[in-house]
Amino acid sequence: MKYCFFLFCSIVFISCQKETSSPPVIPPVIPLAAETQLNIAYGSVANQNMDIYLPAGRSKTTTKVVILIHGGGWATGDKSDFNVYVDTFKARLPDYAIFNINYRLASLAGNFFPTQESDVKTAVNFILGKADEYNISQKFVLLGASGGGHLALLQGYKYPTPVKAKAIIDFFGPTDMVQLHDNPVDPTLVPLLEVLLGGTPASNPTQYEQSSPLKYVTAQSPPTIILQGGLDDLVPVSQSTSLDAKLQIMGVVHQYVFYPTEGHGWFGPNLTHSFNAIQAFLSANVN
Repeated sequence: MKYCFFLFCSIVFISCQKETSSPPVIPPVIPLAAETQLNIAYGSVANQNMDIYLPAGRSKTTTKVVILIHGGGWATGDKSDFNVYVDTFKARLPDYAIFNINYRLASLAGNFFPTQESDVKTAVNFILGKADEYNISQKFVLLGASGGGHLALLQGYKYPTPVKAKAIIDFFGPTDMVQLHDNPVDPTLVPLLEVLLGGTPASNPTQYEQSSPLKYVTAQSPPTIILQGGLDDLVPVSQSTSLDAKLQIMGVVHQYVFYPTEGHGWFGPNLTHSFNAIQAFLSANVN
């Protein structure tokens, strides 16, 4: 009897302890601070590097990615060409991580095409592989100008795996390399193309086809916004209108923004208009 009474008291005591014990203290989640990493290698050779701008409060579910690809005719240029616009991108796309990449440049000594295409692909795969570490999503956007626009289009149209671009932003990028060679606005571009692509369209047709984004547009291609100046003295307007027409035929979501009085790049009110158009396009198509 005493044993039963003792057991009963023990049970009551334990029950009371459970009822009065405090819940475990869960430490607050501290949002990640903004972070900048410069000249991060994504490969083992010179020029395979990037600048990384990670936003505050980023997460693997909400933070999208924009990859900047500089121009320069595949033979010149540097990621620093975009430095003046990084703060603008940060302000306009606060939920994006920014990756500003370099790639190997072509010369008479080497780095012929598809070196540049391969480097962009390697950079994209590097960023994807670091997504958990960087606390970013797999929602990638590609943005390029001139030769960088060409590379952005190639990456977005040719490589839907291992990650498919959610959108492409093309500032006056070449789209049809045969037409660029045969109908140049600037004749000095012809020898550059012949060095870059290892000959003429007649002597090396495969290389010209494989380097033409227009050839890879399908009904599944990512949404694309094209920005083109009417007085461009390097990339003919026809390069952008041909892409616009092909995207239209394939039923791909796209927008063609044309500036009749602008050349190969622009500033001032029209650049502000371009940023507004890009911001609206991404808001509508990248979720």
